Amino acid sequence: MYLQARVAAQNSKESLGLPGRHRHRAGPSFLYPALVRRRTMSGTRVRNDIRRLRFAHDEMTQQELADRIGVSRQTVVAIEKGKHSPSLEVAFRIARVFKTPLEMVFRFDEN
Repeated sequence: MYLQARVAAQNSKESLGLPGRHRHRAGPSFLYPALVRRRTMSGTRVRNDIRRLRFAHDEMTQQELADRIGVSRQTVVAIEKGKHSPSLEVAFRIARVFKTPLEMVFRFDEN
């Protein structure tokens, strides 16, 4: 009985466009347009040359770089693709690994 009531409640939420158990809990996107804009913007305004530098340094893998700077490989992937801006500490660690000034690794896109 409990399970049937729960399934019915879930189905009614979905038909109304309300968030379900596995969706974002903030509510319908039309109520929060700022959240939608933030989620649809791709990447950051910080650009980097990490991929080029990795290949210039004996084709260092993302995992090797991650191990040397103390983060996960997924974090390196996100930073390299511009999906995530690193903290200052991580940015300095990356520059130190490549023995390169910070400005040669990262740059801010003014546009």
